[in-house]
Amino acid sequence: MKVAVDLDVCQDHGQCAIAAPDVFQINEDGKLEYDGSPGDSLRDDVEDAVDVCPVQAILIEG
Repeated sequence: MKVAVDLDVCQDHGQCAIAAPDVFQINEDGKLEYDGSPGDSLRDDVEDAVDVCPVQAILIEG
């Protein structure tokens, strides 16, 4: 599974980090960091993150 975040759209709300903390984190500067190739075992969490993103900046590829 590949995960992409449109960082031009992302507003660093952090809802994804709550839904999928093993994939998304807010760094000490308040900016999103993420694993672009998480294991398939995390798909449900990533799908939850996609659903809760208020600006729909997250995309699952494959």
